[in-house]
Amino acid sequence: MDFNEAKAKLEKYGQVHVLRYYDELSDEQKNNLIAEIERVDFEPIIMKPAESLAGDIQPMSAMKISEIEEKRTELEAAGLELIRAGKTAALLLAGGQGSRLGVEGPKGAVNVGITRDLYIFECLINNLTDVVKKAGTVIPLFIMTSEKNDAETREFFAAHDYFGYDSSNIFFFIQEMAPATDFEGNVYLEAKDHIALSPNGNGGWFKSMLGAGLDKVIADRGIEWINIFAVDNVLQRMMDPAFIGATAGAGCEVGAKVISKAYPEEKVGVLCYRDGRPSIVEYYDLNEEMMYMKDENGDLAYNSGVILNYLFRIDALMRIAGNDMPLHKAVKKISYLDDKGEPVKPEENNGYKYETLVLDMIEMMNGCFAFEVDRNKEFAPIKNLHGKDSLDSAREMLAAYGVEL
Repeated sequence: MDFNEAKAKLEKYGQVHVLRYYDELSDEQKNNLIAEIERVDFEPIIMKPAESLAGDIQPMSAMKISEIEEKRTELEAAGLELIRAGKTAALLLAGGQGSRLGVEGPKGAVNVGITRDLYIFECLINNLTDVVKKAGTVIPLFIMTSEKNDAETREFFAAHDYFGYDSSNIFFFIQEMAPATDFEGNVYLEAKDHIALSPNGNGGWFKSMLGAGLDKVIADRGIEWINIFAVDNVLQRMMDPAFIGATAGAGCEVGAKVISKAYPEEKVGVLCYRDGRPSIVEYYDLNEEMMYMKDENGDLAYNSGVILNYLFRIDALMRIAGNDMPLHKAVKKISYLDDKGEPVKPEENNGYKYETLVLDMIEMMNGCFAFEVDRNKEFAPIKNLHGKDSLDSAREMLAAYGVEL
């Protein structure tokens, strides 16, 4: 792509201002900016955003912990059979930064130890290794990074000898990025030769994976199921044989680990049906009636809180791979260059990031199996440094679980 082609692309989307500093740039910077314009997808900016509560929304119930315990032996056996046959893989969503936790770098590099070093990445690898030992076989692990933390993540794993995991079964790839805009839809510049970009949301993981050519690994290894999970939950139990066995046995294309809400206002998305299809209602979209609604047993009707631990069938993912994903506009603080070309780090929300969400992938699946887990054993999210869902609370939960800190 040359300058004229880049300008024509920007004109199509009303973003010619991206070139405002072009004449000030060095030849290398000019080439970098043109390459970025060629690479970036500006389509999300002009797409109609998804309607959060459109359609007929109904509650979805889950397989309860008590029922799971009654059937655990047979469920685990079915899951272990799939794992040992090489039909399963894990995928860690690790594109986040640790800046809110006082770490400049990948969120997974945050140290949760007190008397010893114990990193978020290490906690997750330890949990996955438990299953590897039980199954007696390797489990492929895909790790999705972002442009901002990819090199640091790879270096961190290498420096710690992959926390004892077989590095030949770890596959890193970078999540695709989307441009960030002001509230009028004008793309921000982060530098004179660089567009303000952000990861394209947790629904972009499979598209990014295919873009990295990792469908060849999936095909070559005969992988049929992939368990995706988030980096910020240090108690996350991935590749859980009982969960795999239950989801596969239910004949669903996706399974979701869920927790019972601690109280009606808890800020977790909940599984539901939307127009008869599986979906998720985010906590900020739950109206008061839905939030407090009770079922026939007197429990909360919308009670299956998701923890971003899903098991997808690969053939179902391939079926929807070419589908357009709905776009969600997230209001965020976005660093940018002002009219004088000076960098600004805003203290208030100043624009939109454009994201795709896993919930939209789930709506494209034929059936979702909800699998309840004990929140005290599997839900220790680290969103903040102190207070609720924090580094402090995660440390308390790890200690209660018997993890040496």
